[in-house]
Amino acid sequence: MRIPAHSVCTAIRDDIVAGVHARGSRLTEELLAGRYGVSRVPVREALRTLEAEGFVVTRRHAGACVAEPTEQEAGDLLEMRMLLEPLGAARAAQRRTEAHLKVLRGLVRLGQERARRGNSDDLRSLDGWFHETLAQASGSPALTSMLTQLRHKIAWMYAVEAPVSPVESWTEHGAIVDAVARGDGERARAVTALHTERAKGAHRLRFGSAQERADRVRNSQHPVNTASPRL
Repeated sequence: MRIPAHSVCTAIRDDIVAGVHARGSRLTEELLAGRYGVSRVPVREALRTLEAEGFVVTRRHAGACVAEPTEQEAGDLLEMRMLLEPLGAARAAQRRTEAHLKVLRGLVRLGQERARRGNSDDLRSLDGWFHETLAQASGSPALTSMLTQLRHKIAWMYAVEAPVSPVESWTEHGAIVDAVARGDGERARAVTALHTERAKGAHRLRFGSAQERADRVRNSQHPVNTASPRL
């Protein structure tokens, strides 16, 4: 069975974000095909996609390599997110469906509950789902795609500290949903801008050691041709 290129692309991207493939390291089709249990064709297609997204660069005499973004480029990503997240919330206030609202409200309830209990691991996943759903509620595939790529790249370049006050952070999530539910685009934009501004301070550039990268490679198992779900 031929594994879709988008599945291979997701697997390689996830490993780049996790640091399994170190910045600047070569990405040979043969080794990647062996690692993910696929042929070289979907690997080749995945590398082209990842190059377009900025995760991979092609170098003369070296071929495909993991990109090495600068601190300035990393900073630009946070600035872009601070502009696009509020825009997405404003659009969601006008275009959201009842299904979007149901999911967003459910995530806020769970987030507030976990925040009171201090379950930081759960909060990180819930936060990601919240912002992904909010982007989808914007009704703009292009904007949703851009925000998704930004989240992947920011996760790759930054370690994110837990909020000093998780309860307050999820109260802000709730305020965003309230504005979206009322169809108040300006309020949704303003609350989301404040939320992303506060969240910016929790981001720290990653500076992993070679040993840490080696440990991640040794401990990582990332087949893409299995039936096991990947969360």
